[in-house]
Amino acid sequence: MLHLSRTIVTVIAGVMAWITTADQASAQAADTAPLQLEAKIPLGDVRGRIDHMAVDLKRQRLFVAELGNDTVGIVDLPNRKLLHRIAGLKHPQGVGYEPTTDMLYVANAGDGSVQLFEGSDYKPAGRIELGSDADNIRVDAATNRVFIGYGSGALAVIDPATRNKVGDISLKAHPESFQIDPNTSQIFVNVPEARGIAVVDHGSQKQIGKWPPANRSANFPMALDPVRRHVLVIFRSPAELGVFSMTDGKPIATTETCGDADDLFVDAKRARIYVSCGAGFLDILEVKETTYRRIARIPTVSGARTSLFVPEMDRLLLAVRASSAQPAAIWVFRPTP
Repeated sequence: MLHLSRTIVTVIAGVMAWITTADQASAQAADTAPLQLEAKIPLGDVRGRIDHMAVDLKRQRLFVAELGNDTVGIVDLPNRKLLHRIAGLKHPQGVGYEPTTDMLYVANAGDGSVQLFEGSDYKPAGRIELGSDADNIRVDAATNRVFIGYGSGALAVIDPATRNKVGDISLKAHPESFQIDPNTSQIFVNVPEARGIAVVDHGSQKQIGKWPPANRSANFPMALDPVRRHVLVIFRSPAELGVFSMTDGKPIATTETCGDADDLFVDAKRARIYVSCGAGFLDILEVKETTYRRIARIPTVSGARTSLFVPEMDRLLLAVRASSAQPAAIWVFRPTP
């Protein structure tokens, strides 16, 4: 019996040593990860899906489209706290801040409207009716225009000075993520229902091309790499990154990613790509010429697929929806080194 007891003690000690070693290894791995979790900012009583985000750099405030809550949260980033909440919206999907007019744009999927709010105190400042499914917003400083995807296939062109729609760019189906090339007059648009990537000339306000990605579908997130002149697109089926030449759409590279991605960003300073996935991970990819290699996969929370990388602040912000285990929050990641 004594021999048996000593054996049990020895086994337990071995297991505890193994657990301690594993914990130490995990902590060391976290310390050397290319993204370090710096803070969790609570969003308060927010339920349901969280969609896209935007930032007011001057005030360092984050705008969070709380789609399932019919609200937009406004977060004070330096003080890491919720500052204000705009209520009474209709499934807000897209948010955009236009600095020259100090105006917040909120695109509502529920009624197709775009509501405007003053950047200083968030008082209502106007409303633009688009008809249905108002979605992603992009503010283009080069042309002094705001572009908003909506409906069964269009980009609305808004003049921020007059707060009126001044044009429409027709597409074959509803646009998801789209990006504006700062060096040309082209806009690249994910149009998953039309199984392709549309190329638009915003000078003529017409589609001038389409890239049909072979054997892939559900292309939602998109980013541009203006240095390498690449268009980066995440497909959900299968879950992978596709890299295309910005000039002619020629495929450059592909690599597997985490599932249910909704955002990706280029960190030009470190030649990295950040991908946020609803499967509960952040993927970090390293770029070397035409090679894209995953260097880390960081666990997050299931459903946390929306993020925003702010190069001016050198932070990646991840929107984490409420669950039975924890409340809704913005997770702040600091890239290293």
